Amino acid sequence: MPGEETEEAETTQVVVVGAGQAGVAMSEHLGAHGIPHVVLERHRIAERWRTERWDSLVANGPAWHDRFPGLEFDDVAPDAFASKEQVADYFVAYAEKIGAPVRSGVEVTSVRRHEGRPGFRVRTSQGAIDARFVVAATGPFQRPVIPPIVPDGAVPVQIHSSGYRNPEQLPEGAVLVVGAGSSGVQIADELRRSGRRVLLSVGPHDRPPREYRGRDFCWWLGVLGLWDAETPPQGAEHVTIAVSGARGGHTVDFRALAAGGIELVGLTASFDDGVLRFAPDLADNIALGDAKYLALLRAADAYVERNGLDLPQEPEAHVLGPDPDCVTDPRLTLDLAGAGVTSIVWATGFAADYGWLQVDALDENGRPEQRRGVSAEPGVYFLGLPWLSRRGSSFIWGVWHDARYVADHIATRRGYLAYGTDDAAGTTPAARNNTLSDSRNC
Repeated sequence: MPGEETEEAETTQVVVVGAGQAGVAMSEHLGAHGIPHVVLERHRIAERWRTERWDSLVANGPAWHDRFPGLEFDDVAPDAFASKEQVADYFVAYAEKIGAPVRSGVEVTSVRRHEGRPGFRVRTSQGAIDARFVVAATGPFQRPVIPPIVPDGAVPVQIHSSGYRNPEQLPEGAVLVVGAGSSGVQIADELRRSGRRVLLSVGPHDRPPREYRGRDFCWWLGVLGLWDAETPPQGAEHVTIAVSGARGGHTVDFRALAAGGIELVGLTASFDDGVLRFAPDLADNIALGDAKYLALLRAADAYVERNGLDLPQEPEAHVLGPDPDCVTDPRLTLDLAGAGVTSIVWATGFAADYGWLQVDALDENGRPEQRRGVSAEPGVYFLGLPWLSRRGSSFIWGVWHDARYVADHIATRRGYLAYGTDDAAGTTPAARNNTLSDSRNC
């Protein structure tokens, strides 16, 4: 941009974009290295937890698990599930605890590499910042995705799950919820309990037990080493996880949802002249989810036996029961007006939006090119993305560990870049590693 390089700019070593769980974790580890940085947030810390989730949302993991190592929830029992407001407050408290240099109300509009000198020009709503490194910590939930299936006006209301708040928000009438991950099943269940007729469109999903043999599924994935899986199973890169912390936590059971009055249908496929068509895949999707559920139970049983643990047996968890009629004889079409459907809630996920990141760190589809958060553009990093380094990367505790790796990488590279300059003292890789070793042995 003409005149950009002559514009007066603040300087710092690292600009972290986003002050959700990823940005706060990044700040902690940069601070531990003594690296000057700022965290820029266009709204408030953990804003999406407050204003882009439904009213009754709680965390999907228990409080002992879904947190950072340095702070426990002071208002949630360890095995309970924090509300969305409690989660947001937790990150505010954590940022205060570590003294994170968060600047709220600052939107990043562009990031471009300097010409002829190292680093980047970060343009914001409050002026320019020159930084040697940039961390995109905006996470995966940037742009709600609604598939272009049902045209505007076909039903009175179509909203994404990020815009749903409570049943009273929707007009009277039946509701179709599209998507069988955690958001979709919880919203469908809440709507049914409010007295609505509800149809739930079920695609491929993973369905772990909420608790088995007295331990939460988060614990089982930990001891079985499944959180550390570095790549998703083939074909499962975007498969949703159906698990719930609502009402004290429970295993998502599609048979129970059907018994409670929710009509299950297959993947929402097409729309024509007021009629929705569903794929004939409902039974297969349910069966594949069941298979993953049962496989985890068997792995847990084998772990108990192998290690001689005294955990209560739970044979009834292996009994699935018969498929409901809506699965054995699935609906393949739905006349929206004839069925009285007045609302569609699309729990269909999000897409990334890195339009502001104008460097060579993205592929032709706008997706980050990175390995463990280190991008193809030297000096640019990503954090908070699913499968960034492992299965647990997009979870609260997982992003904390990913942030440590990224901070270590920045500190090492910073040491090399400082070699032979006035800033070299104490920033060489050897000096950095010695300092880090000393601090972690304290």
